[in-house]
Amino acid sequence: MTREPLTSSPFEKPVRVRAGFSLTFDVPFPTPMLFVVQPQERLFPTGTRQRIVDARPLGAAEGIHSYTDIHGNLVWRTVAQPGEFTIGHDLIAEVERKPDAVLPHLRKTPVEELPDEVIGYLLPSRYVDSDLISPEAWDRFGQVQGGWNQVQAISDHLFDTCAYGYGSNSTTTASQALASGRAVCRDFAHMGVAFCRALNIPARYVCGYMPDIDYPPDPVPMDFHAWFEAFIDGEWRTFDARHNQPRVGRVLIAQGRDASDVAFTTSFGAANLVSMKVWADETEFSTTLDLPPNPRIF
Repeated sequence: MTREPLTSSPFEKPVRVRAGFSLTFDVPFPTPMLFVVQPQERLFPTGTRQRIVDARPLGAAEGIHSYTDIHGNLVWRTVAQPGEFTIGHDLIAEVERKPDAVLPHLRKTPVEELPDEVIGYLLPSRYVDSDLISPEAWDRFGQVQGGWNQVQAISDHLFDTCAYGYGSNSTTTASQALASGRAVCRDFAHMGVAFCRALNIPARYVCGYMPDIDYPPDPVPMDFHAWFEAFIDGEWRTFDARHNQPRVGRVLIAQGRDASDVAFTTSFGAANLVSMKVWADETEFSTTLDLPPNPRIF
């Protein structure tokens, strides 16, 4: 099928990102599993678009079906069979060659004017214990005027005061990460969401792929990335306290209240992860995945 090229302006070509993952598990007995790993074609309210140009499965491809969850994310569902179970995909996504928007003039929407569908993103959730950091949120950021400026002040503070590094685990909450002073991208996103909710700004957790485009390569092995969105002046806006500067090439996979809604894998039984590979790079290839495997990946 021929696809029309995506353009952000008559003078800008879109960026194409080759992204994917491969996960291998040791499975002792048949185990139901869920995976939130599949980017979708999206037209965002801001007018930007995300298109999936081509995709192919890696590893398990049969016995998987998908459904859409309450947040609009595509979820894979399968039963992993005993032994070595590998699952993954390799895809090319097309997104606009624009860095994240910076819009300091945007106002903060009063709670009484918020749409019904975003009210739930004001409430505490499993990993976003915004109620516990509410006093600190108002002390630090309560006097900042404007919705965008208030959220940017949060991102600045987290970037300046929290060192990037492992120290948390899959049960670490926003308040615990904040107290430790160490965080990975998951924690930065949870802390940003928590401060926003404490200040009556709806916020949600987002995960996806993020290549190093127009940015120095990161020596840390590639992983799924997490950032957050705040609902400001009628739309969801992107913030990333881990990097705290506009980036190009984000490929959105999923969004939810916190990481519990968008965990890349959930197993209902014993499934031990023994290998994980994730990749996301700008590609020169203009059409499909009919090309040799990337030697960096496989």
